[in-house]
Amino acid sequence: MPTTVTSPETPSGAGPHYRALESLYSSAPVNALFDSRLDIVGEGQTRIEFTVTEAAYHAAGAAHGTIYFKMLDDAAFYAANTLVTDRFLLTTSFNLHFTKPVKAGKVLAEGRWVSGRRRVLVAESRLVDGEGDEVGRGTGTFMRSRIALSSLPGYRSHGG
Repeated sequence: MPTTVTSPETPSGAGPHYRALESLYSSAPVNALFDSRLDIVGEGQTRIEFTVTEAAYHAAGAAHGTIYFKMLDDAAFYAANTLVTDRFLLTTSFNLHFTKPVKAGKVLAEGRWVSGRRRVLVAESRLVDGEGDEVGRGTGTFMRSRIALSSLPGYRSHGG
């Protein structure tokens, strides 16, 4: 059952769940395509640091929108999944807004849970480039699936 703590700090016993979610992120085959790292900051809060390379550019010389979506979705998804300790969530909808082209370099995706704890959760995220400018923003709706987190090989805690 999800915790009912609403503080942005780590609820008692949540650390192993957070580390297991970070492990799950890094184990996903798609993430081998990106130089990225997920950090669970606290309940409902995530950060993904990643590097955009020219390999992700569209024909006009900036990052393709798939990069925006992937990182915004992942940051929001994992922020929501910090509140659900038994089930994998599924993205049911995601709205995004592009505010500035992304060029090669470091980018930060920040995710934050907004509402919902039972079946449907809402989280938002934003992208910030290396100059500190917001380059994109998104809001997602996530639903509890029938997939037990404990059944996923990548979901494993490291210690405590």
